[in-house]
Amino acid sequence: MVKSAPSSAIYECRVMHHRLTPKEHRFNYHVFYLWLDLDELNSLSNQLRLFKRNQRSLFSFFDVDHIVKDSQNSKENILQIIREAGVDISGISKVRLLTFPRVLGYIFNPVCFYYCFDADEKPLCAVAEVTNTFHEQKPYVLTAFDHDRFRLVTPKHFYVSPFLDLELTFDFKLRLPTDHLEIHVDDLEDGQRAILTSLTGKRRQLSDKALLVCALKYPLLTLRVIFLIHWQAFRLWTKGLHVYRKGARVDLQRGVYRPHRSISPKEP
Repeated sequence: MVKSAPSSAIYECRVMHHRLTPKEHRFNYHVFYLWLDLDELNSLSNQLRLFKRNQRSLFSFFDVDHIVKDSQNSKENILQIIREAGVDISGISKVRLLTFPRVLGYIFNPVCFYYCFDADEKPLCAVAEVTNTFHEQKPYVLTAFDHDRFRLVTPKHFYVSPFLDLELTFDFKLRLPTDHLEIHVDDLEDGQRAILTSLTGKRRQLSDKALLVCALKYPLLTLRVIFLIHWQAFRLWTKGLHVYRKGARVDLQRGVYRPHRSISPKEP
């Protein structure tokens, strides 16, 4: 069994998107993610000058940026989500999160990943937390584990892009982060791959020096990510791809947190 990285860290990553149909479209860019042990957040906030929990800083982690259930604590909230999905959480000891930080107070996190382990570092489950540009969020709980990765094939039932059919299927393949990171999230249409997405990277030590290097190598990370999302959307629009309206298929937008008014029940 491959063991996970034992503590919080940085992953410098390459993101790749490759649309296969109805027209080919491919791009990639470089980013960095934080790999955070949720039990270490307070100590990291105390030890680091450039990273804070629930406080403004160059880089920060705010619990409210993630799905909020009955707690203001991200670990407790994600455990509640896992339990509500029918998974026994009694053996979960450690929860580690792969996420973008807030950068100078701004956050946009298209997808982040929680990995849950027992006290002996045995992987028990994972959660992909997907966020769209309407700031809606949806969790996908992965329990099937084979050798070194979690796998889940599931109906999307979430509005991710105006150029994606709501009836597509997500195929999540999450290898355990070690010195290297490898994640694939593909879109399937009628069982065939329509879009390929990968996130690959290398682990770095988390320190103020490393955070400063990342600030210089990836300036205004989260603002850049939201700009690139809209730039690629514009490119797809110029290629004449069909546009799916947000409010057209409310029935296929299920299990959504922070629902946009387009799918919220109308006031009487």
